[in-house]
Amino acid sequence: MAGPLRVVELAAGVAGQACGRLFAGLGHHVVKCEPPEGDPLRGREPVNREGLGYTFAALNASKRSRRLDLATEAGRARLHRLLAGADLLITDLGPDAAEAAGISVARLRAERPGLAATWLTPFGLDDPRSGSHRDSLLAESYGGLAWMIGEPDRAPLSLGGEQTAYAAAFVGFFGAMLALRRRAGRGTGDVVDVALCDVAAYIDWKSDVSHAHDGRVPTRTGASRGPWRILPAADGWVGVVFQPEQWHAVVGLVGDPALDDPVLRDEAGRTAHPDRWWPVLARWAVALPKREIYRRAQQRGLPFGYSADMADLYTDPQYRARGFLGGPDGTVPTVGPIAQAAGLHWHTGAPPALGGDDPEPVWPGAAAGHAGPEGGPDGAPLAGVVVLDLGTITAGAATGRLLADYGATVIKVEAPDRPDAFRLWPSSGPGTEEPSPLFESNNAGKLAVTLDLKSEAGRAEMARLVGGADVLVENFTVGVTERLGIDHATLREINPKLISVSLSSQGQSGPEAHGRSYGSTLDLLSGLASVTGYPGGGPIWSSADVNYPDQLVSLFAAGLVVHCLWLGPRGEQLDVSQRELVSWTLADRIAEYAETGRVPAPEGNRRAGSTPHDIYRCVDADHWVAIACHRDTERAALADLIGAAEWAEKPDGWWREHQDEVDQVIANWTKVRSRAECVRALTGAGVPCAPVYSAADRARQPRFRERRVVLDGVPKRKGFPMRLLGYRPPAPLPAPDLGRDNAALLGARSAGARHGEGCNAH
Repeated sequence: MAGPLRVVELAAGVAGQACGRLFAGLGHHVVKCEPPEGDPLRGREPVNREGLGYTFAALNASKRSRRLDLATEAGRARLHRLLAGADLLITDLGPDAAEAAGISVARLRAERPGLAATWLTPFGLDDPRSGSHRDSLLAESYGGLAWMIGEPDRAPLSLGGEQTAYAAAFVGFFGAMLALRRRAGRGTGDVVDVALCDVAAYIDWKSDVSHAHDGRVPTRTGASRGPWRILPAADGWVGVVFQPEQWHAVVGLVGDPALDDPVLRDEAGRTAHPDRWWPVLARWAVALPKREIYRRAQQRGLPFGYSADMADLYTDPQYRARGFLGGPDGTVPTVGPIAQAAGLHWHTGAPPALGGDDPEPVWPGAAAGHAGPEGGPDGAPLAGVVVLDLGTITAGAATGRLLADYGATVIKVEAPDRPDAFRLWPSSGPGTEEPSPLFESNNAGKLAVTLDLKSEAGRAEMARLVGGADVLVENFTVGVTERLGIDHATLREINPKLISVSLSSQGQSGPEAHGRSYGSTLDLLSGLASVTGYPGGGPIWSSADVNYPDQLVSLFAAGLVVHCLWLGPRGEQLDVSQRELVSWTLADRIAEYAETGRVPAPEGNRRAGSTPHDIYRCVDADHWVAIACHRDTERAALADLIGAAEWAEKPDGWWREHQDEVDQVIANWTKVRSRAECVRALTGAGVPCAPVYSAADRARQPRFRERRVVLDGVPKRKGFPMRLLGYRPPAPLPAPDLGRDNAALLGARSAGARHGEGCNAH
């Protein structure tokens, strides 16, 4: 593995600090630049026994701290001395603040051409609104993700924690690795522009595609309606998740004769008569413990999940067996690693003391020296990289799409008789047989072959492809690759440098490694659903229409691939547990439980450190506006605007103690105004806010097309989660038909070629 990178982190928000934490966790030198009084998250409640905010402690492990007063000339000069020896800058400064600090994009590119930089801001580098606070609620509202979370007759919800900030951190990590790889080939760095609201919109790409496909405006389905639901169990909650062809397994699991009703034997009948079977499942589930339901369902191959809270995660045998939660019992655990490989070591050191590396820190070790990409200096970052994509549906297939977007040659490998299920995913109602428009978004820009890996000829062709590949991506259930003879140990004998990326539900090892899941299952098992929901209510998942865990996994996996291609390790199997990755975003909640015994519960849209922080109804039907105040000046401005001037001088603590009263007064003000009026008045007063957009609203906003978050056309496709200022990826070619490139890519012995499949190679 090449020497560690030198990273300067100048970020006050969760996204920037989480991005820096990824680099620190992977063993790189990260110097955290803080104002003289310290990072705002250091003391944000809740705090641990040492007086550090749990969020700060989770995000800043294994970093070094340096105090810098950017308001002074001396502080700015010290920053530039740090940058002179750095490979990468991670920052969330808005354009005005960056200009004042002397690190505007134009100045960095002119004065430090060898430096790569990742910017994580609310609206992007070219938007003056990016000087506002970096808040996931506002990003998820403007980006449209919040519209999809929650019950249809209640307010939209932000996902528990700071999920869009974490997703943006993963995008920033991926972008940074692309920029650094380009630097090695070109001799100059690149700038990565990540807008949190764009990331939220990118995660909700299914809504864009569905709206363009049939005019329907997707909306939140909650946990109590639709084909998948969350039901009360004897000691918590369980998610009922299954595909139509698995109905017979559900009937056998429950064992109630009422489910043998002939009307229920096909999906159309179940959709038309939910009252005939959901009450039966509800009566069955409430009599059993949630883990027992999960165990029985998994034994039958059903991807059910139970809602794990922080107490469940802390004692989870799967997590303990894999070392995801480290440390002796009874102590605050270390959370991670988020990927396992023989040559990959995750660092979980303590967070730094404020200014612990003052005076001037010296970068340790030799400068990072790395081989450049095989492509030309102006080529795509991943030019020359060959990826075998065995991924299906989203987690694996979306990883391949991201790698293809930035120049890799991605070959989608499918079985001729069992192709990617997303090709015929029901997107227009039960019984639809049309090719799904959703398949297009995850598979555009790829080549495609079919191989029967159960045959000798198919395995021989696979071996030939592996011999010329750099990366293989798969998200099969654990055990499938061994049965097909394409496990990493076998493939490494063919190609010792092959990177195998295994994106399984719970990882390749542990007592629950063979479990089956979808994104909704992982919403529950990861703990995310347990902290998403309305106060006093049950868990809420991101739903099958979003499947947030799948999106998060693909963003991280793409970044990890580029990291290993360029910095190492090569020839390893990268074991990524989808469940663990989502739980990692809740590390602060897990630590809080471990130290205090308090089990976090859903709080709606309220968040510690920000009051008010919620979504409020406007006068028009199902129109909403989000407000998130973090500073006294913002609260004072809001108080004056809504006719509560007597609150303007109240301290932050008063606002927290009177949240119900505050929310009611705000709701009375918003409900008699249109969404546009609310946003205009709040913005004019300097109150952080955002409209809550649907997919239809988003389609009317030119920024998402201009920044290529979505790509227009027939069919409409998801675009790109970020911008590289030095490289504009071309619009990808359409997703391939099944086996389209068999004749071009496979030998004469290929089963597909013998049977004439896919002979229309381009």
